[in-house]
Amino acid sequence: QSCPAQKERAREIVGGCTWLSPRRWLNLQEYQSKKLMQESGVAVQRFYVADTASEALEAAKRLNAKEIVLKAQILAGGRGKGVFDSGLKGGVHLTKDPAKVGELANKMLGFNLTTKQTPKDGVKVKTVMIAEALDITRETYFAILMDRACNGPVMVGSPQGGMDIEEVAASSPELIFKEVIDILEGVRDDQALRMAANLGFKGPLQRQAADQIKRLYDLFLKVDATQVEVNPLGETPEGQVVCFDAKINFDDNAEFRQKAVFAMDDMTESDPTETEAAKWDLKYIGLDGNIACFVNGAGLAMATCDIIDLHGGKPANFLDLGGGVKERQVYEAFKLLTADPKVEAILVNIFGGIVNCAIIANGITKACRELELKVPLVVRLEGTCRNTHTTHTHTHTHKSRFSLSGPLSKLAPTDTDTILNVHHAPQKCGPSIYLARIEST
Repeated sequence: QSCPAQKERAREIVGGCTWLSPRRWLNLQEYQSKKLMQESGVAVQRFYVADTASEALEAAKRLNAKEIVLKAQILAGGRGKGVFDSGLKGGVHLTKDPAKVGELANKMLGFNLTTKQTPKDGVKVKTVMIAEALDITRETYFAILMDRACNGPVMVGSPQGGMDIEEVAASSPELIFKEVIDILEGVRDDQALRMAANLGFKGPLQRQAADQIKRLYDLFLKVDATQVEVNPLGETPEGQVVCFDAKINFDDNAEFRQKAVFAMDDMTESDPTETEAAKWDLKYIGLDGNIACFVNGAGLAMATCDIIDLHGGKPANFLDLGGGVKERQVYEAFKLLTADPKVEAILVNIFGGIVNCAIIANGITKACRELELKVPLVVRLEGTCRNTHTTHTHTHTHKSRFSLSGPLSKLAPTDTDTILNVHHAPQKCGPSIYLARIEST
C-alpha cells in the first residue's frame, strides 16, 4: 500500500494535482498479514475471521478471552474513527461480552465504512477479524527493510513505538537504532540481543524479543519482503512480547515464486482503472486533470506531467508503458484513457530508445479506428523506427490533420490550444491528430 510520503511526492511531481488512485501494490488485509506472521512463529494475538454475524459470534465464543477486539477489515487507515452507513461509529470495538460481538458485526458486515483514507462513500466491509484483546504495558517500534545505502537489509528500532516513527526520528534521533544485516550471515544472536536491549526489553524479555526479531527476519526472507514493519512490538503485563500491528511490503519481482502470497491480493477495493491497467502491465496513476498522458518511461512520464502543468494545464493521469510494450498494450491503454469521462485531450509522448515507435503508431491507429476517438490527440514519436510518413498514411484515412512542431515545451499554437484549452475546443465529429516531432534530449 502506498504511504503518505509517496502520495506527497506524486503531488510534487505532477504540479500539485490531487492523487486519486495509488500505484498498484500487493494489498493484504490485516488478518492476512497476521496469518503470515503466525506461520513463521511470530507471536500475534489469537484471532478468527468471519464473513457473517453468526460466524463472528461463534468465533468470539471460541476465543474464550477476557476481552475481545472486533475489527472491520478494509485496506484503509483510521478505522477506529470511521463511520458506517448503518449508523455504527468506529470500525474497531472492544467488548467483554461475546454476544455483543454478533450485534456489532451485524452493523458492520455489508455496510460501507468511511474513514479519512477511504473514498467519500466509504468501502463495503465484507470481513471482520475477532481477536483476543491484550493489555500493553510498553510499546516499541521495529522494522526490517531494504536499505540502498547498505546494499541490503537493515534492522531499525526504537523504544518509542505506537506513534509515527518519522516524528520520533525528527524529535529524538538518538532513540532510533540501526543494525546492518549481512545477507549471507543473517541476523546474528548478538545483533538481535543488542536490538532487543535498545528497544528497552530487560531480563527474560530481552531474549524473548531477540527471538521474535530473528523470526521476523525469517519471515522477511521467506516472503521476499522489502519491508516488515511492526508498530507496536509490545510488552504485556503477563510478560509476553507480541507483534500487535504490522505492515509488510513485498517485492513485485518475486511474484513468480510467491504465488500463494500474491493470490491473497485483495483487489476489490482498488480503483477499477488501476486494476485493469495492472492486467496489461501498465503503470497507471489517476489524477484530477483533463489531459491524458500516454508516455513510455517513468522519468519521461513525470516530465510530461510537469510540462503540461507548466503551461497551465492539468494532467488526468500518469501512464507509463515501460519498455518492450506490444501493440495490444497500446490499444488497451487507449481504452483506459478514453473511458475516463474527465479526459478532453490525449498527449502521446514516446521516446523510441526503449520501444519501437512503429508498434506505438500501429496501436494508436488501431485504437482510433476501433474506439472512434472523439477527443483531440497530440502524438510525439521520436527514436527507433519513427516514420512520420507511415503514421500519416494510416491516420489520413480518418481525415485527421497534423501539425509538426519543435520541442514539446514549445508546441505550435494549434497544438497548445488543443492540449491546454480543451474546454474551449470546438466540437468535432472525429478526432484531430497532431504529430509533434521533437529532438530527444
